[in-house]
Amino acid sequence: MLRRLRDLVVKRPPTEPADPDALRVLMVCMGNICRSPIAEGVLRAKLLRAGLQRRVVVDSAGTSGMHGGEAPDPRGIRKAAARGYAIGALRARGVVDADFQNFDLILAMDSRNLQWLRDRAPVPSPASIEMLLSRSPPASDGTSDVPDPYYGAEQGFDRVLDLVEGACDEWVRRWSRPAPQ
Repeated sequence: MLRRLRDLVVKRPPTEPADPDALRVLMVCMGNICRSPIAEGVLRAKLLRAGLQRRVVVDSAGTSGMHGGEAPDPRGIRKAAARGYAIGALRARGVVDADFQNFDLILAMDSRNLQWLRDRAPVPSPASIEMLLSRSPPASDGTSDVPDPYYGAEQGFDRVLDLVEGACDEWVRRWSRPAPQ
């Protein structure tokens, strides 16, 4: 019984089987306990609402493996849940070399992690590496980074969610368009 309960808590949320040619997207921040799991949860929910959950597969990882196996920050879990996103079952992991082969699109939360990914990627890399906010209208403060809320107050997670929701809306809109003929 205890093992079954542990399995339910530790495993990632179930997803429908992906189409064989599904786009594979990896969200990346530093520790994979704040921004990238929020981005994963938000994008998964928006893809589900748009009926694209089989066409786009989402995961998240961190450039630092220091939080491997940990759940997202409790503040992020609470703030995400208040907006209808379940991220509590996600577990942190570090970016591995195979990610550059297994994902089509790697989205960094900030310019520092973007540079780390580009430095680590094999040349040529089959994965496109971009900023999550690269397709979004500029933020009111002009930032292209999703700020790290880890050392700040709980309200920092609201800012992260605002930016991530807007960015994910743009990505989903892009993937919802019919392919050019």
